Amino acid sequence: MDLTDLSPSQTQSTVTLKNGDQLGSDNTYNPFEHRKVVHPTSTIGSFFHLLKSSLGSGLLAMPAAFKHTGIIPGCLGTALVAVIATHCVHILVCTSRALCEENCVASLSYSDTCEKAFKNGPKRLRRFSIHIRHFADYAMAGVCLGGTSVYVVFIASSLKDICDHFFPHHTLTIKAYCGIILIPLILSTQIRHLKFLVPFSFLANLCLLATFIITCYYTFVGIPSVGSEKLAVGVSQWPLFLSTAIFAMEGINVVMPIENEMANPKHFLGCPGVLNVTMIFVAALYGIVGLFGFLKYGEEVKGSVTLNLPQDEILAMVAKILVAVAVFFTYCLQMYAPMEILWRRVETRLTAHLHNVGQILIRTISVTLTVILAVAVPDLELLIGLVGAIFFSTLGLLIPVMVESAHKWDRGLGLYFYVLWKNVLLLLFYLLVLVSGCYAAISEIVNKYKTV
Repeated sequence: MDLTDLSPSQTQSTVTLKNGDQLGSDNTYNPFEHRKVVHPTSTIGSFFHLLKSSLGSGLLAMPAAFKHTGIIPGCLGTALVAVIATHCVHILVCTSRALCEENCVASLSYSDTCEKAFKNGPKRLRRFSIHIRHFADYAMAGVCLGGTSVYVVFIASSLKDICDHFFPHHTLTIKAYCGIILIPLILSTQIRHLKFLVPFSFLANLCLLATFIITCYYTFVGIPSVGSEKLAVGVSQWPLFLSTAIFAMEGINVVMPIENEMANPKHFLGCPGVLNVTMIFVAALYGIVGLFGFLKYGEEVKGSVTLNLPQDEILAMVAKILVAVAVFFTYCLQMYAPMEILWRRVETRLTAHLHNVGQILIRTISVTLTVILAVAVPDLELLIGLVGAIFFSTLGLLIPVMVESAHKWDRGLGLYFYVLWKNVLLLLFYLLVLVSGCYAAISEIVNKYKTV
């Protein structure tokens, strides 16, 4: 629409677009005014949603992460990862909002933002817009599938710890427990509607909360004296800390849905803002748990600090049972998003009468793949490092940097091109995490299992 063709009375009031939305008196589109959310989320509710997405089994892995750096680098590294993760979320949301204004749409999803950034970006990149969308979708699915593989090992390790206590003469390997839980996991992921998963989410949150309280009780009591060997360790193990911390803190896959459904989305960014408050709280909590868990158990700390709790006390055993139940129910919740992504790719290729069978097969095969990966790398600590280095860093670091760079390339990269230089540094950090994290994790895996 050419605004010069409008009468003065029209330009002084509003402009009606083809989709029925209107421009304001200054001829700018405000996406916040056009979002029609049936059940908008309050600012406090959005804070708890974002907090929930960032807190999970990764919190219990932070003491093991500190083992790879020591106290001082661990604390500094936790703060660094939190700042970088927060900044990447910030630039993704800012880019999405700018694209909403430019395209006169109320909201954009993560994948939509990636596609629009390239479609509206430099001419040479526009033909890649659909490819970057597919890349983002597959990265999202990879994060969920890789994360659920960690959940499989988490559940299997907890079950082994519990059963070894009650049945000491009939011990099984973690791989065996991965196979045992395959059928229950397949059945749980056949639930196809999110509303039916709400009770499982509620139960999982209660179990995680109780587990966290019990774990803190054991972790913060009887801490031994701090030796110089705990202050810092060799840099060769630092990559495993970075990939584990990124796995633990990264919740960018749920950021856009949360921001898009806020009653007052202006409260998401800024100072204090939902994002900043949440990430400060998350970074502090992860740092405290990682620090005190490492101080308590030292080099003996395991991939989940719950595995270090005593086996001969009822309260500790309750925590181990609760965390196994919580992660089991969280598994089916985390599989919901990748199943939707994969089904959209397959649905149009099947006739209507095969849709039900297709859904069952896709879900069954996907769960089986996560169990196979868990069996291949049954070490919780190393699997977290590998998944964090490959999938979580790609979704949380690489893609936001690419999206912001493509969007701002023709619109200005700031004074002295600071946006470009900043994104180059972030890209180098991503490559550091990817290469060093994969190398460290795979090297440890080979060394650990080459004699098996």
